[in-house]
Amino acid sequence: MTFEQFTRLAEAGYNRIPLSRQTLADLDTPLSIYLKLAGQYSYLLESVQGGEKWGRYSIIGLPCRTRLTVRGQQVQVYEDDKLLENLHADDPLVFIEQFKARYRVPDIAGLPRFNGGLVGYFGYDSLRYTEKTLNPCPNPDPLGTPDILLLVSEAVVVFDNLSGTLHSIVLVDPAQPNAFAEGQKRLDALQQQLSQPLVARTAIDPSQPNTKTPEFRASFAREDYEQAVRRIKEYILAGDCMQVVPSQRMSIAFNHAPIDLYRALRCINPTPYLYFLDLGAFQIVGSSPEVLVRVENGEVTVRPIAGTRPRGKTPDEDLALERELLADDKELAEHLMLIDLGRNDVGRIAETGSVHLTEKMVIERYSNVMHIVSNVSGRLKAELSALDALKAILPAGTLSGAPKLRAMQIIDELEPVKRGIYGGAVGYFAWNGNLDTAIAIRTAIIKDGELHIQGGGGIVADSVPATEWEETINKRRAMFRAIALACEFADG
Repeated sequence: MTFEQFTRLAEAGYNRIPLSRQTLADLDTPLSIYLKLAGQYSYLLESVQGGEKWGRYSIIGLPCRTRLTVRGQQVQVYEDDKLLENLHADDPLVFIEQFKARYRVPDIAGLPRFNGGLVGYFGYDSLRYTEKTLNPCPNPDPLGTPDILLLVSEAVVVFDNLSGTLHSIVLVDPAQPNAFAEGQKRLDALQQQLSQPLVARTAIDPSQPNTKTPEFRASFAREDYEQAVRRIKEYILAGDCMQVVPSQRMSIAFNHAPIDLYRALRCINPTPYLYFLDLGAFQIVGSSPEVLVRVENGEVTVRPIAGTRPRGKTPDEDLALERELLADDKELAEHLMLIDLGRNDVGRIAETGSVHLTEKMVIERYSNVMHIVSNVSGRLKAELSALDALKAILPAGTLSGAPKLRAMQIIDELEPVKRGIYGGAVGYFAWNGNLDTAIAIRTAIIKDGELHIQGGGGIVADSVPATEWEETINKRRAMFRAIALACEFADG
């Protein structure tokens, strides 16, 4: 971009203008780049499509000065450690929409589809802001993380895995003195950081055969979880609901580098949504297979996942387990219910007649499990925003149940602790209005020397309590292995 182009954009009313440079990155990886740039309030977002192929773009967010947190109705905006705004909002999601609108950023041809925005998470309980029939969560909250936390990402490096190039992008406020020249200096400094050699770290060997599962403390004893399943079946038989998705949290002492857990996880369980967020007081490390909602150029997509089997030890056993899964009436009924819920959720925000089932009950394989997956899409109504789509769909039916509100009430009754980040959404809300969020599952929260993971499963009328307990364990085996691997090589 030339100085003249920059000036014209400033005169057009844009108050943040992206300046960028493109360089070759054939000797780097997204992870090595993140390690060169990392700090508090930074992040790394990666993707593997279908469990097999790396997505085109990986996003490295440089440390962010500004962040927004929500606890209940209390909204706070910080710049570094300075509190800039502190207010009460009946619906904090409305404030977030208004806050994002303060940043007027032009679309620049040739830049990646994401070049900054709000990055972070919306917790499971975010629906309570718009659905007033739901009471505040009555359960204790031992983690104490904010209900919503978003970083204002104004400097990113986007790694193009297809071309092996880097797009370094900084947002510049044209009202600042010598804005264009100062922006170029920021890009110079960023290039200097990227050119520095990476400090060597201990190699991870994912083939270690003797990795043991660490000992966790569970929020549910097995017998209590199975009793919760029986109670849900009673509600289903009474006609209160069709499905409920209970979960349990497991915790362990963890004093290792959180990024090493991410290194292990991306190696042994690559998924469509891999993320590492350093949020100062805590870190989020996740490998989620499931989109919550994606909005790109007005197209809304949800991708329900329901139905699980462990991976086979041989190709023949793997194929047999796939056939068994696709012939399981209970799993198919649960999945069809969630397809209908996905259609209904998208239908509330999509143009009439635009909702389509573009994939139906295909199998996706990951390192430890396989799932049945479908894809629902629609055209977002012109008067709605991507955040409206998030409001309509969060939390996912695959993490709550059907009907959603009654299922959430039953979850409040039966689960011993507030879910917090688990079951919510992790991702970005871009300056250009696009949104991409994963369901916060297969995700670890590291805070105050402890690591917490949570998992569950959908309960329907013919669910078997003991089987449901085992499913919660199977879904977390990759995370268990990654934790053990991170601990072993750090200790070794």
